[in-house]
Amino acid sequence: MTDLSPPEHEHSAAVDQAAVWVATMPRERLPRPIVPALRQRFGLTPVEACEALREARLIQARAI
Repeated sequence: MTDLSPPEHEHSAAVDQAAVWVATMPRERLPRPIVPALRQRFGLTPVEACEALREARLIQARAI
């Protein structure tokens, strides 16, 4: 097993903020395409934007 130490398992506060924003925004109100919108709104890289989307889905799954 590979030891995944920082920065592989750390993400920024901006990723967390983006994830909460996506998770709490009504789906029909989310801008399309979402990755460029997250990059512009939160200053994320493409990888960070995708990570924020994954985190948002986890937040939504925990809310059910």
